Amino acid sequence: MRLILELSKVYILFLIIFLISRVAFYFLYNDRFNELSLNESLLTFIYGLRMDTIVISIILVIPTLFLALAPKYFSNFTSKLLKNYILGFLILTIFIECASFPFFAQYDLKPNYLFIEYLEYPKEVASLLYKEYKLQFIIVFVIIFLVARIFIKSYFINFKNVFEQSYLSRVLLLLPILLILFLGIRSSFGHRPVNISDALYSSNRVINEITKNSLHSLGYAYYSNKGSESDILKYGKMNIDEAYSYASKALGIEFQNRSRPFYREVKTKLETKKQKNLVIFIQESMGAQFTGFAGDQNLTPNLDKLAYENISFTKLFSNGTRSVRGLAALSSGTLPIAGNEVLKRNKSQKDYFTVATLLKPYGYKSSFIYGGEARFDNMKAWYLGNGFDEVIEEEDYKNPIFRSTWGVSDEDLVIKANEKFKEYSTNGENFVSVMFSSSNHIPFELPDGKIEFEKNIPKESVQNAIKYADFAIGKFFELAKQEEYYKNTVFVVVSDHNVRVYGDQIVPIDMFQIPAVIISSDITPLIYNNLTSQADILATALDLIGIDLSYPILGNSIFKDNKKEINLMLFDEIYAYRKGDKVAILVPNLPTKTFLYKDKKLVNTEKDELLEKEALALIYVLDDMYKNKAYK
Repeated sequence: MRLILELSKVYILFLIIFLISRVAFYFLYNDRFNELSLNESLLTFIYGLRMDTIVISIILVIPTLFLALAPKYFSNFTSKLLKNYILGFLILTIFIECASFPFFAQYDLKPNYLFIEYLEYPKEVASLLYKEYKLQFIIVFVIIFLVARIFIKSYFINFKNVFEQSYLSRVLLLLPILLILFLGIRSSFGHRPVNISDALYSSNRVINEITKNSLHSLGYAYYSNKGSESDILKYGKMNIDEAYSYASKALGIEFQNRSRPFYREVKTKLETKKQKNLVIFIQESMGAQFTGFAGDQNLTPNLDKLAYENISFTKLFSNGTRSVRGLAALSSGTLPIAGNEVLKRNKSQKDYFTVATLLKPYGYKSSFIYGGEARFDNMKAWYLGNGFDEVIEEEDYKNPIFRSTWGVSDEDLVIKANEKFKEYSTNGENFVSVMFSSSNHIPFELPDGKIEFEKNIPKESVQNAIKYADFAIGKFFELAKQEEYYKNTVFVVVSDHNVRVYGDQIVPIDMFQIPAVIISSDITPLIYNNLTSQADILATALDLIGIDLSYPILGNSIFKDNKKEINLMLFDEIYAYRKGDKVAILVPNLPTKTFLYKDKKLVNTEKDELLEKEALALIYVLDDMYKNKAYK
């Protein structure tokens, strides 16, 4: 049975590679799950074997067909072809497994759809990899070269031996082997095949991630997100009318009809109806923990000063862990939709609600100002397609002060923005602008002579990047206060997401906390300590520009009576719906669970059916509004 023998050797070879990688992860991150019993943590190898078998079974389908059906006459050609086929997968497997380590170090996850998305931007990614992971890449390529050379020279796997077996016996074995591979791929006798949720056997998120197979995780991510749609049935079933009813109560917004579900009139808080400009300055990856007013560090003196003199938010949580989530929330007031964010979806490339479309009828000029290439994450197309008059990007900066992998510096950004706002003001035009910083992003390339770098840590560190981002914030307001437009503008300084979502909880909620400050010359200072979402920040800012407005924003001004304290967060594919101190966690293809959020941890508690139904309702409503183009 040489056919079975050679296929078994391939299975063992890949299994060894996956095992080595999993063992390395297990010991490298052992301190992250030391509260688990030894038996429970070791289950990662049992469940991991299941995930590995799925991948290897898929790889083995082609060799099985060729080896069983090819005549002996083609033995040389078939053997060489299949050896190269296995070599290709061997190289891919080693590369992905090695890449999983820096990816996990950065995102606290095994490779997911983000890994695939970044391949769309070879220039930025190649520059990032060269500057940040040069040594790691050299090591990986040396490993791949050595393994490939050994494989080519070795006779451990010799497909030519299979052709010594009679053709009839090979053909007769084809169906049984394919059946075994089918069972290996499906890995279940139940009504549904195994999927990524079957790796989530523990309450500890890190051990669950180690259980995953990186190739399987990537394949599953691609399959789940291909196109731009997502199958929300994996979170549970709910009638859409029922969903709108629950969502309306959760949001505290009256439901109108499915064509414009939460569209309503909102009266301005200002007594004087003088139209004010609106500037939303979105900070790349600035977590609340780095600030003094919302966290416990002292890296943002300029933002802290603004916070204590204006309206600051100490209990704000982001929509997700990607910039596109924050940009959508702060430009259009939406919540995180399952699958790809609306910036990258087909049906939201035009006629989707944004602050630009909202304020255009009132004569506002609009701009999106960024220091990098705005094609990244489809930002340019989305903003121009949804009401913004102008997108300013890296190519529009002449002789910038500093340029990095991700574009010009934040200082260049604020200088350019101030010039643009002066131009609007000189022309007697109201304006609304979204600014997006980029300096606080690995590899954290920063100019000299701007800040005092933190001692005893590398210059290229997140702490120094945060300090530089704060320097740029201070520079912007230093420039703006010298101009006429300053007194007639509402400014928002807010983060898109935290610098890195890190933690052992199934959703590390504390790492979603971000800072925000709303600055205006005629508001009473306020430290707002209640739970808020990014959509609430946009609604609050609009409440202060002196216009009675009508909009569908899925958040409420903090000045609204009986404002709901809720937040919907998305971590990879897992939703966390928080209402006060209770949290509903929705994992695809698993039952929804209720937790208490206490001391920055999720604690098991009794099931809250209303909370869980509201969470599922919001997911369904977001999906329905997108599909029916009702968010406009």
